Amino acid sequence: MNELRLIAAIAERDVLRYTPAGIPIVSARLQHSSEQVEANIPRQVEMDVAAIAAGEISGKFNQAALGEMFLFTGFLARKSRNSKSLVFHVTDFESITPEH
Repeated sequence: MNELRLIAAIAERDVLRYTPAGIPIVSARLQHSSEQVEANIPRQVEMDVAAIAAGEISGKFNQAALGEMFLFTGFLARKSRNSKSLVFHVTDFESITPEH
């Protein structure tokens, strides 16, 4: 199984573009910060994650507020066939910012 769920903010986002096949796609960088427990010891975790949203979800992703916290769901895949770098492919997300 290859499923990733991550609470993060959209730190940077590229302009919506289209693949040669006409599929809309948006690339972004997500920022995550949390405290995790490893070997019974609290650990502060901070990271940036390369992400893309393709197809129908790309429009919603393109309109999402920068800096707002979201719960992202998707999967990891290589950036390209010969790359060792991973990219988080976002398939869904929802705001987790409390409404006032």
